[in-house]
Amino acid sequence: MPSVKDVPADLLIGELARYIKENVPQVKPPVWTPFVKTGANKERPPDTPDWWYIRAASIIRKLYLYGPVGVGSLRTAYGYRAKIGDKTRPERTRKAGGAVIRKILQQLEQAGFVAKTKKGRVLTPEGRSLVDRIVAKIAKELVKTRPELAKYLAPPKE
Repeated sequence: MPSVKDVPADLLIGELARYIKENVPQVKPPVWTPFVKTGANKERPPDTPDWWYIRAASIIRKLYLYGPVGVGSLRTAYGYRAKIGDKTRPERTRKAGGAVIRKILQQLEQAGFVAKTKKGRVLTPEGRSLVDRIVAKIAKELVKTRPELAKYLAPPKE
């Protein structure tokens, strides 16, 4: 069976975001999302209308790969390099905003995909199962376009 690392991240996040938007009513953008910035370095809100679902899918993928994960480490993961002063001064890293990440994690908890532990948040078995199903579907589609990837799929049952 293929794992999350066997499929491209952009395909997985796109497919997972589509699934969340269509099938998970607990995850929906709050009323303030058209006005919010995702970090202090941004001047405008995201241009993509489905950015809330894409960020939720990205958080699920990060939880799958690196869990248990806290809000602070997710803020660091979505952070940026801040330019300060003129060109002679070095850049420094800044964390992303935490409200968006926190709200998405709360919605994913309500949906039953994420659970809190003492070390941070982890994916529940339902969340892992969802990601594994989508990964298998993407892997099968990839084999159609690139047959040499068939060796990574499980052999068919006889």
